[in-house]
Amino acid sequence: MQTIAHNNPEVNKSELARRLAVSRSMFYYLHKRPIIDEEIKRQIESVMTTHKAYGHKRIAMELKLNKKRILRVMKKFGIKPYRRRAKRFIKKDDLGKPSAKFKNEIERFCPIVPNIVWVSDFTYIKFQNKFIYLSVIMDLYTREIIGINISRYHNNQLVLAAFIDALNKTEKAPKYIHSDQGSEYDKRIC
Repeated sequence: MQTIAHNNPEVNKSELARRLAVSRSMFYYLHKRPIIDEEIKRQIESVMTTHKAYGHKRIAMELKLNKKRILRVMKKFGIKPYRRRAKRFIKKDDLGKPSAKFKNEIERFCPIVPNIVWVSDFTYIKFQNKFIYLSVIMDLYTREIIGINISRYHNNQLVLAAFIDALNKTEKAPKYIHSDQGSEYDKRIC
């Protein structure tokens, strides 16, 4: 706008406002929202010095302001509360064990017939304030669960019973069995 008025001396602000179809007062208007947001930002930072982990809801309660307004200002200025990272559970048998003993043979492998690659994993389920463990064997080609076992104990018998169930159902052994190489997979069975 100033370049038009600067290059052409007979165009004044009134003429320029008329050409742009805005009121002349818009050239002098100072937005209030950035000033208010700066003040709220300072208030948020003062709360976060004493309570580093407070999110937008608790900060809003502390400042007695709307939580949506606090969230908008926090996003605008990139203010984020401190978040603790969850500690991962590590089994005693996995301590000191290298992360990957073997090269992943099936990383870029795409089977074209069933019963070539089976993958195995297990999970735990909380049931009546105790854990039960579920082990499954899946055929990578058909994506079908072919072996399953549920046990109260987390050991190699859990995985072995699922493998035997898969062998009984398919009556054919696979070429590859892929797992996460946890402690229940690398114990010798006598």
